[in-house]
Amino acid sequence: MVDLKNEPQSAIDAHGIIGDMRSAALVNDKGSIDFFCWPEFDSPSIFCSLLDTPEAGIFQLTPDLPNARREQIYLPDTNVLQTRWLSDEAVVEITDLLAVSEEIDDLPLLIRRVRVVSGKARFHLRCAVRHDYARAPTRASLDNGTVCFSAEGQPGLRLSGSHPLQVKDGAAVASFALDEEESAEFVLGGQDDQRVDSGCTDLALAHTVKFWRGWIAQSNYRGRWREMVNRSALALKLLTSRKHGAIIAAATFGLPEAPGGERNWDYRYTWIRDASFTVYAFMRLGFVEEANSYMRWLRGRVSDCCAQPTRINILYGIDGRQELPETELDHFKGHGGARPVRIGNEAYDQVQLDIYGELMDAVYLVNKYGEAISHEGWKHTVEVVDQVCEIWNTQDVGIWEMRGEQHHFLHSRLMCWVALDRAIRLASKRSLPAPFARWDQTRQAIYADIWSNFWNEERGHFVQYIGSTALDGSMLLMPLVRFVAATDPRWLSTLQAIQKNLVRDGMVYRYRNEGQIDGLQGTEGAFAACSFWYVECLARAGQVEKAHLEFEQLLRYANPLGLYAEEFDSQARHLGNTPQALSHLALISAATFLDRKLSGQKTTWQP
Repeated sequence: MVDLKNEPQSAIDAHGIIGDMRSAALVNDKGSIDFFCWPEFDSPSIFCSLLDTPEAGIFQLTPDLPNARREQIYLPDTNVLQTRWLSDEAVVEITDLLAVSEEIDDLPLLIRRVRVVSGKARFHLRCAVRHDYARAPTRASLDNGTVCFSAEGQPGLRLSGSHPLQVKDGAAVASFALDEEESAEFVLGGQDDQRVDSGCTDLALAHTVKFWRGWIAQSNYRGRWREMVNRSALALKLLTSRKHGAIIAAATFGLPEAPGGERNWDYRYTWIRDASFTVYAFMRLGFVEEANSYMRWLRGRVSDCCAQPTRINILYGIDGRQELPETELDHFKGHGGARPVRIGNEAYDQVQLDIYGELMDAVYLVNKYGEAISHEGWKHTVEVVDQVCEIWNTQDVGIWEMRGEQHHFLHSRLMCWVALDRAIRLASKRSLPAPFARWDQTRQAIYADIWSNFWNEERGHFVQYIGSTALDGSMLLMPLVRFVAATDPRWLSTLQAIQKNLVRDGMVYRYRNEGQIDGLQGTEGAFAACSFWYVECLARAGQVEKAHLEFEQLLRYANPLGLYAEEFDSQARHLGNTPQALSHLALISAATFLDRKLSGQKTTWQP
């Protein structure tokens, strides 16, 4: 008999993700949905056993086949997930999706379809909704054959099914048997959503499959890693708000960057940096509308702050809200015991000067390949760039949001240079009015400052911040943003130093936490995005054969579905929130450039 109440936590990389561009759910390879926030990406969770026990909320649906082999696949070119069991007695599959609705404001609709491919099997279902991160007492009640879940001050939900449901211990439960070619289905949605029991699942599945396949068919990537690039693109699209155009950093919160450690953050928000990089990935693949939608969202944030441009936040809620206070969920045990589990993110109040560079790079690219900037938009842009001229030489916490002391970080200085450089390029190409002399003078000053203050002659490489001798994975962006030639001797010596100090079997660490410079205890895993940036740097430096091998190794570190979390442990198992947009966009960039090099195609101008 399957013991549903005591299901252990699943590994981070033992999950697929489904989504409707409003919210997302993780499905583990046991057939359980153990993470789901309702009804928005950053709403309170209703299922959160991934960070605690099944009592924190879970939707279990599993056959009684204890010795079966389990595997997960996506229906080709979609975000519709199948979990499969293969045993001597039966072959079973469960298809999971969040329906892509015709109406943008429709609540998420979770559809779970069970089918016995061969043989026969008995199934067990337990749907335990736990509102508000399992803080609000949830009541489950039968209502005309469906089960309603309610809690004071929380949105109600309802579960319907093709087999009888009962209520036990505050959860919907069912047990049923299916013969070969028989199927069953269950639908979870809003309490008053007529689609929950309208029998529309066939249409919803067909429409959802058509949507995802129609979208990915627009990709212009035809290279040798098409399957992995498409999966990355589908993951990025899934993390994009259909209504607002915002792009979240990851679907989850609280997953640890080190086993048992305290680096457990909430990434269900839009980072200006990560989202702007995602625009570049979308543009590379030909997805212009996603980039345009994000820029429309971003214009709202810039215009909100036009009277005080230095206060552009580094991250926002999907709907643009600026304050995201951090709270610890003390009642959660954490994934693998890693505590505290945090929601909200205090980084919203940090100063990170690099975001101006990422912002302006995105503005420049969208103007080059998408919608032209408006008159008002350019006025706000000029105000922001003028502010960069005033603040570029100040300290901040850097790209990695360190909670220790502020420093003059190389990456922050570099991206201030990018902000000036892209603004000048855009104004020139569009014949827009700008204080060219001042901007160019500042750009040159930043350039000189980087070469004078961040190059360590004794060590023979660039350094993380002024006064330091340490290296940083963000240095890998220096040739990628065209600040330094990829074959410049000083850059090559820096790349060699990064290889020696930060790279382990192709996995690149962001930095070494010597002296706890980030203000936190312990260490973290290798950073997936840095690892893909490293591949691209090798390829741009002419080390194409080495880049190819390193890239193939990194591809093997994906989970079985081709998804990546934020980081890797020493055995390349996944750490941190998942799936991580930054990891997937860096994969797309590396795959695109490396494929051109290997194919002997003429690449666009590179430094």
